Amino acid sequence: MAQTSPHPLQLEVSHAEGSYIFDKTGKKYYDLISGIAVSNIGHCHPKVVNAVKAQVDQYMHVMAYGEFIQTPQNELATQLTELLPDHLNSCYFVNSGAEANEGALKLAKRITGRTELIACNKSYHGSTHGTLSVSGNEVKKNAFRPLLPDVRFIDFNNEEHLDQITERTAAVIIEPVQGDAGVRIPTRDYLKRLRQTCTEVGAQLIFDEIQTGFGRTGKLFAFEHFDVTPDILTIAKAFGGGMPIGAFISSREHMNLLTHNPMLGHITTFGGHPVNCAAALANLNVIQEERLLNDVEHKGELLAATIQHPSIKEIRRIGLMFAIEFESADTVQEIVFKCLEEGVITFWFLSCPESFRLAPPISMSDEDLIYAGEVIRRIIDECP
Repeated sequence: MAQTSPHPLQLEVSHAEGSYIFDKTGKKYYDLISGIAVSNIGHCHPKVVNAVKAQVDQYMHVMAYGEFIQTPQNELATQLTELLPDHLNSCYFVNSGAEANEGALKLAKRITGRTELIACNKSYHGSTHGTLSVSGNEVKKNAFRPLLPDVRFIDFNNEEHLDQITERTAAVIIEPVQGDAGVRIPTRDYLKRLRQTCTEVGAQLIFDEIQTGFGRTGKLFAFEHFDVTPDILTIAKAFGGGMPIGAFISSREHMNLLTHNPMLGHITTFGGHPVNCAAALANLNVIQEERLLNDVEHKGELLAATIQHPSIKEIRRIGLMFAIEFESADTVQEIVFKCLEEGVITFWFLSCPESFRLAPPISMSDEDLIYAGEVIRRIIDECP
């Protein structure tokens, strides 16, 4: 298999259940990463597994997206849009977060007839050519240039930079809470001013909720914390309950622009796969029926209190989305590997090497959070 780095963690997985992953020796690991904010309701939730099995017995792929009527797609779109603001009433299902952002960028250009895209420094929106173009990490981009032209970067949470959004701008793509930058939380005033500016100049505001969605921040979507809504919303990661699915969502009026001039303005073979849609629908039902959002802030406070240590420079947190910052990247790397040895899975950030990330399942028990937090604190104590 192709590798993404010279030093993968190489945990050989036997099975996973709830908040745990087990290796081939039977060792149990407390998963405080959720597959990078994917398994928000835990691994292999029975309702998701049952939904997958039931759909497999009916049919799997039957046609490229949009041509046939498929009940799992329709039911998922109906339930999802009922949970969103009224103008976000049309879903285009894809396979991943990067695909969702690619579709959103295309849609914004089609709506506005403009070419300029604005994104934030230290942002992360994906690794495809288009999404890499609007990601603010130069180290990751330089080897793959030329990328998309007419892309401008501004500083996140800096109101002075919003003046760079003009009538040339097709879209501003932004994470309501920056994830890979190390959990950077904006002020409400900043996002409100951003929304106002986009409205005034006719630019589309794209919220990338791929990492923050489905309860990670304590709300179903992070934008709910700020009383600001986007023109286009992108989702993935925790959307499918462990299965690969993403979406970009906008108004029906705007989404219909992809049907003409040109026809088939955006196409996907496997997008909206019925098995993945069935899993995503079950995932939404679990979040609502088990009232998982109600305890996210309590669990976040509990974990933060458990890992408090004088060596920690800063804890940045919203809900169960953490960045734990230290003086050096070497310290972070040592902590991540020692935690793995002790059966606790943590991870790092691409654009914030001095911090490690925590994103446990929002369904993780208080007892498991305390245990894992105590292991992390002990390891921090052992590191120089």
